[in-house]
Amino acid sequence: MLILASFVNRVGNGLFNTAAALYFTLVVDLPAVQVGAALTVAGLIGLLAGIPGGHLADRRGPRTIMMLALAVQAVAMSALVLVDSWAALTVIATVDQLAAAAAGAAWGALVVRVGTDRPALFRAKLRTYVNLGVVLGTVGAGFAVTANTRTAYSVLILGNAASFALCALFLFLLPNYRALASPPQQRRWIALTDRPFVAFTALYGAMGLQYPVVSLLLPIWISSHTDAPRWTVAAVSAINAGVCVLLQTRIGSRIETPRDGGRAFRTAGLLFLLSCPMMALTAHTPVWAAAGLVVAAIFVHSLGEIWESSAGFALGFGLAPDHAQGQYQGLLGLGFSAGQALAPAILTTVVLGLGTAGWLLLGAFFAALGAVGPSIERWGTRTRSRQEAEVAGSSPAAGGGRLYPASGDDSR
Repeated sequence: MLILASFVNRVGNGLFNTAAALYFTLVVDLPAVQVGAALTVAGLIGLLAGIPGGHLADRRGPRTIMMLALAVQAVAMSALVLVDSWAALTVIATVDQLAAAAAGAAWGALVVRVGTDRPALFRAKLRTYVNLGVVLGTVGAGFAVTANTRTAYSVLILGNAASFALCALFLFLLPNYRALASPPQQRRWIALTDRPFVAFTALYGAMGLQYPVVSLLLPIWISSHTDAPRWTVAAVSAINAGVCVLLQTRIGSRIETPRDGGRAFRTAGLLFLLSCPMMALTAHTPVWAAAGLVVAAIFVHSLGEIWESSAGFALGFGLAPDHAQGQYQGLLGLGFSAGQALAPAILTTVVLGLGTAGWLLLGAFFAALGAVGPSIERWGTRTRSRQEAEVAGSSPAAGGGRLYPASGDDSR
């Protein structure tokens, strides 16, 4: 049910995200600068809801909070068809982003509770279907873009709104997982005081710059710095999506423990270290050689993306205590979103500004981040083991009782 719910939701996202900017600029007739400003304001304010939303999920149950957030998103998305000004767009988009941040944190907590038997395999399958959903949604959006009418764009927006409602309906069929008890005298915002996890959040957010490499940086580089055929710009996204859909489960299912995650993070950095110089070389090769090099580079980069996302799952969930998964996932989402917000400015300024040297610097940056992965894992594992020992030693249940409910102690 969770895989199906996530798939449906991402089909809707693919429908909307592909054509949103065109709708607001061409149909609503808002200047592109105003659209960008509205979405930026909404995104920045939305970051504030991740940790509180995750905390609510930990205390009230992840399914409940996620369903409420999805309901708010369904209403906000439907309201976008009525937008006729910058102010209206800003307000509605802000509500949507606040709900999205809370839903993301609750989703993370729900994934932990659902995928208890084979967590790595479950998360790999989940990401495979999520990627497939985005691809299908993007294909559907192409028809609306071709039609280029208000009706066509409105259908996309309402289709995305319906995906939120349908996703919530599917989640209703899941068990209503109860909150796990917190240790005595625990601080409310425990995630913010967990230094190893905060460090990993920063590391994960920085490594997240690899995603806009595919969606933003490489297409610009191909069109303005290489002699590669223009069809390679479209091929970049198709190859990236195809590799992730086909290989995510095969690779990700083997990365189960935090130790596996630390090593996978290092492997991802090395793969990016290989792919970035390949992308740089496309500017110095003939037409068809450049096309072949682009295909090879995006294949290697996509492998790195699979290893990086799998490492993020293993470390992000494995280093967080079970009773506070929502709060920890909210913090991780905050770091990732902050990295994505800064990525366009960093990538276009540094890499496009420096050219080939910028690509080499970017590859070295990713490799350096990846090299820190095993150290972060050891630090986090050591710190958490010490905290668990202290809790067990101070608990009345230390003599053989159980302080927290087991993962299976759930009711509908």
